[in-house]
Amino acid sequence: MSDSAIHAVAGAAGGIVAMTATYPLIFLSTRAAVETKKEQKSTYQAIIDIIKREGVLGLYSGLDSSLLGIAVTNGVYYYFYERSREAILRTRTGGSKALSTLESMLTGLIAGSATTIISNPIWVIQTSQAVRTMGSDGNTTVTKKLGFLETVQSILAKDGIGALWRGIGPALVLVINPIIQYTAFEQLKNFLITRRTAKLRAAAGAATAVAVLTDMDFFVLGALSKLVATSITYPYIVVKSRLQAGSANALRYKSSIDGLLTILKEEGIEGLYKGIGSKIVQSVLTAAILFAGQRRIFEITKASLQPLIKA
Repeated sequence: MSDSAIHAVAGAAGGIVAMTATYPLIFLSTRAAVETKKEQKSTYQAIIDIIKREGVLGLYSGLDSSLLGIAVTNGVYYYFYERSREAILRTRTGGSKALSTLESMLTGLIAGSATTIISNPIWVIQTSQAVRTMGSDGNTTVTKKLGFLETVQSILAKDGIGALWRGIGPALVLVINPIIQYTAFEQLKNFLITRRTAKLRAAAGAATAVAVLTDMDFFVLGALSKLVATSITYPYIVVKSRLQAGSANALRYKSSIDGLLTILKEEGIEGLYKGIGSKIVQSVLTAAILFAGQRRIFEITKASLQPLIKA
């Protein structure tokens, strides 16, 4: 099995673990983003209201589609990212194996675009499940929850197959999110390795010594890089969520830019950042767990396959 395939498997597995641990925050941020009322609830109030009306399991509505979505998203992303990275490195005759800023951005663009087109239907289904019991007033209504396949059938029956790619415009714009994330991650990682390697060589007197990052390093770097990316791109996440949910208000948006301007006009600047608190916490925790977990899973998977490869 190639390193690209192992990275894909590790990325999918790490994503599932991170998604399961942080899903209630995703659920809350999705509902907040779709909500068009100016009244704002704290994360604590939102949790209490949902538990009262739907029970604790209400916080996990759409988890099944999210787990499938994150597995597909991370698997496809890591696969295309590593294949693109390997292709760039093969063009070099020697020297550093670290990607430059421009190369990191190009690699992220290729991987992100492929991932978005392939996985968008799954996120439309997840968003539809998460907001199904929301009334037009933002409160929970008595509505039967639908499973994954039932939601697919409902969307197809109501809006046709094209509805599975609702929000693909802002979703493609949001390809910049992982580009920013992975570019920041790569550059922070390279900076940290270079700095620690220099100190290690100076202290040990070994000219060939190279510093190795720990799981905690990857956890912190993953968190920092995702914090930067999510903070910059969140207004587009709001527009995407509304379009994917099939919101009546969102159907008026002529484009992603028009959606941003409409929200700004009708709801003010705070409308572009609804749910950002829980989203940032969730995104940072997910990225941190994913970067640390994916690396460890990759090493375990590769080590377990070595006897088979040698045989």
